Amino acid sequence: MSEIKNLEPVTMDTITAKLMTHIVATATERFGEDGKSAVQAGIQQVIDEQQAEMDGQLQEDLLFSFEKLFDSEQIEETLRAYNAKREEADREPYTMFAIMAKLFAHIAKVMVESFGKEEGEQVMMDSVGAFGEERGRDIARRAAAVGKPNTMENYLSNYDMGRSELFEYETYFHPTEIEQSFTKCAFAEQWKKDGMEDYGILYCHMIDPSIAKGYNPNFEVVHDQYVLREGTCHFRFQMKDESGTSE
Repeated sequence: MSEIKNLEPVTMDTITAKLMTHIVATATERFGEDGKSAVQAGIQQVIDEQQAEMDGQLQEDLLFSFEKLFDSEQIEETLRAYNAKREEADREPYTMFAIMAKLFAHIAKVMVESFGKEEGEQVMMDSVGAFGEERGRDIARRAAAVGKPNTMENYLSNYDMGRSELFEYETYFHPTEIEQSFTKCAFAEQWKKDGMEDYGILYCHMIDPSIAKGYNPNFEVVHDQYVLREGTCHFRFQMKDESGTSE
């Protein structure tokens, strides 16, 4: 039998659709229709920004409307059309990393303004937690598909999101943990560019620990430095045994 190869990375269109689904579900569960309206208002801010950058000349098929953001194919088509229009105007295209960062930050901003800092931030972090755990379960299934258990050693090799030149990092494999340091992050760069660091960091607080938990309940992440604060994201991935100590 030939060796089974690792699965292809999940597209950012699919990842964005999953994030949006969890944000709407969590906001609606917490705040009812007002929560859904807050999500829509955040998306509208991104649409307004799109139009402002292009002098109000964008047609509906070029805008990231609420209805499109739960379907990966519609997201992909919208970004392709939007970037084609930007290139016609001699403007730099956007990556899906940047668009996802913008959507998250603007929705978080509206949540905080609508429901207060504590509740607004919490609903965003809870939505990222649910989103991250779903991704972690998917990573465990990806590992199982190539005959690997959901252990520490098989986590990064079966990770769902592809790493591009938009991320710069180093990985160190130690006997009892994996250590990573990121000096460049596509999400963080967009949040810094937009002055949205206070909202973007809500995503950073939750995403990696949640993915690890979904992958294996005993897998934990110590995230003690952030690109948005210290200029570097530093992670220590550790598998705990049943007693709660590192193996």
